[in-house]
Amino acid sequence: MEKVLFICASPRKEGNTAQVLSECAKSIENRGMKTETVYLRGKTIESCRACGKCAEINRCRIEDDLNEIIEKIKDSKGFIVGTPVYFGTARGDLMAALQRIGYVSMNTTRFLSWKVGGPIAVARRGGQTSTIQELLMFYLINEMIVPGSTYWNMVFGREKGEALNDKEGMQTIIRFGENVAKLIEKIS
Repeated sequence: MEKVLFICASPRKEGNTAQVLSECAKSIENRGMKTETVYLRGKTIESCRACGKCAEINRCRIEDDLNEIIEKIKDSKGFIVGTPVYFGTARGDLMAALQRIGYVSMNTTRFLSWKVGGPIAVARRGGQTSTIQELLMFYLINEMIVPGSTYWNMVFGREKGEALNDKEGMQTIIRFGENVAKLIEKIS
């Protein structure tokens, strides 16, 4: 069974970002695929040191929580990240993780190439567009495939549960999940 891995960068347990990703996961599961969500909350993720050691040892040499996530990505056909937007950008721990994941991929087997996915940004008022643009850089430089949806993958909400009330945003996220699953089916 094909699998899509999600990374949730929210520090809030069951907050808006987690809820939005859960709805996206359901739309993928409805097409017969398996999903798993990794929460960065409580994990230690250091920044990349650009040491290049990953090319020799086929993993990141930094001993924190990232190598376990990398193995989960390798076993997945799809990879979706979701982040809250607090200051017009993705959270720092997510960017540190993605930069190291990309570095390990490029210096080893290019395991990200042809994975299907994309970013999702959740915020109270703004900053989602710049965050999505920032995150798309990771997907595109790693030869990943990002399907579209009915709008950009962004949802509005501040208080816990508010994002689910953004009808248009949630329709966009659900369609995005469906498109990720459809594309994985076609590629497989």
